[in-house]
Amino acid sequence: MVTQPTDVPVDAFLDRWTDSTMREDCDRLVELMSKASGCEPVMWGPSIVGFGTYRYRYPTGRTGVWPLVGFSPRGREISLYLTTEPGPRQELLPHLGKHRAGKSCVYVKRLSDIDENVLIQLIDETVAFSRSLDVGE
Repeated sequence: MVTQPTDVPVDAFLDRWTDSTMREDCDRLVELMSKASGCEPVMWGPSIVGFGTYRYRYPTGRTGVWPLVGFSPRGREISLYLTTEPGPRQELLPHLGKHRAGKSCVYVKRLSDIDENVLIQLIDETVAFSRSLDVGE
């Protein structure tokens, strides 16, 4: 099943996190990603908080819609959906702080473990890159 936007209020989802640090980190991510994207948060599926949308097309012709940028609190860490050009990613990630990275996700335990200024740069790069990929309707 393809992950799609839902009508679930983001605050209702975030209110499930009783760990105050996790909730504060999520609230801060909402601020940062809203500012960078110019979009309000929307739940995508049961656990992704996304901002804005773009339509992508793979070389195979398959298309889809995905948030410009987003995050998902997952147990003991937060998955940050940060897809950028390889150059900026390789340049910025070594300066981010304590994290681990996958192909399009960066995982952090808490925002206090990372450099917020570098995170903001990664978010801005992600929004710009996602918008550059948008193939429209």
